[in-house]
Amino acid sequence: MPNIFLTSSLSLVATDLAKHIDKNTKKFLFITTASENDTDDKLWLIADRKAMTDLGYTLEDYTITNKTAAEVTQKLTEVDGLIMEGGNTFYLLQQIQQSKSADIFKQFVKSGKYYIGSSAGSKVAGSDIYTSREKSELAEAPLLDRFEALGITDINIQPHWGSDHFREYYLNEVVPNLYTPNQKIILLTDTQYIIIENQNIQIVDVNKN
Repeated sequence: MPNIFLTSSLSLVATDLAKHIDKNTKKFLFITTASENDTDDKLWLIADRKAMTDLGYTLEDYTITNKTAAEVTQKLTEVDGLIMEGGNTFYLLQQIQQSKSADIFKQFVKSGKYYIGSSAGSKVAGSDIYTSREKSELAEAPLLDRFEALGITDINIQPHWGSDHFREYYLNEVVPNLYTPNQKIILLTDTQYIIIENQNIQIVDVNKN
């Protein structure tokens, strides 16, 4: 079965996505690191969490901030999969670097455990977050030393394509950087998600199911 799922908005596709998850899967680590500096109401985070718990999954909230590699490794042994949530992509990658957990996450996925990304969590699954450079967000990650991401896949996701809320972000920050040599980029709408199994990539649109 596939074990990598990349979404723009997990809450909007969770019911369909769950059809591809083994029925014995019970517990996910719900990694909220990317949003921990957000000052808004985080309704999207709440919606993602509720969508998965409504489907019967147990979620444990977790941040990798100030965690050691050993602590992250131990925590992952307690779950069937992880949900890497959205927020500030640069801050999330910075914390991955600080905790030295990139290889830990890659090995976790390689072992067959589930990786579900939502927004920023989908971006960091790729090889590089170069095209995600939003200056206001980058300022919150002063210790980020490179744009190289997890490399769970060589596909780099740009989430929320077509969303009115992200229109200015796309026009001013993303589009000027999209034409980047040697980058495989997929623009993903809020009602789409990607299934990755071995070298096969499938884009599912829940509005067309």
